[in-house]
Amino acid sequence: MARQEEHRGRLIDHIGMVVRDFPACKVFYAAVFDALKIPIGGTNQTDLWADELYIGSRDSDSVQGELTGRHHIAFQAHDRAMVDAFYKAAMAHGGRDNGPPGERPYHPGYYAAFVLDPDGNNIEAVFHGQADRSAASVRIRY
Repeated sequence: MARQEEHRGRLIDHIGMVVRDFPACKVFYAAVFDALKIPIGGTNQTDLWADELYIGSRDSDSVQGELTGRHHIAFQAHDRAMVDAFYKAAMAHGGRDNGPPGERPYHPGYYAAFVLDPDGNNIEAVFHGQADRSAASVRIRY
């Protein structure tokens, strides 16, 4: 399978998920990545990848075919409006509510939304409030 671009070597090298209903998950993740302004690195009949996340069907050569179970993945959002857009896109493209946009008690300014993707994975978009960005991560001070 030809890849357009890959990134490695950050805190997490990569995450691979095998999903039961790849066509539904492909539509879901294309919509939420668009809402979060995350570019899709590539896609084909069995795989979709964006940065370090690889999502594939059981027939994928990349993620090696066994269902991976339920996961929690949190994507960083640039602001509260982006969290709201993520939630709206997810709900319109096969997601199920797992916690609407709002403040959470994890730390001051933690604004997030939670949805279940078509395979039941808990997918979150979070804005940490005012934070210093040092590279592609968030440093939270409280």
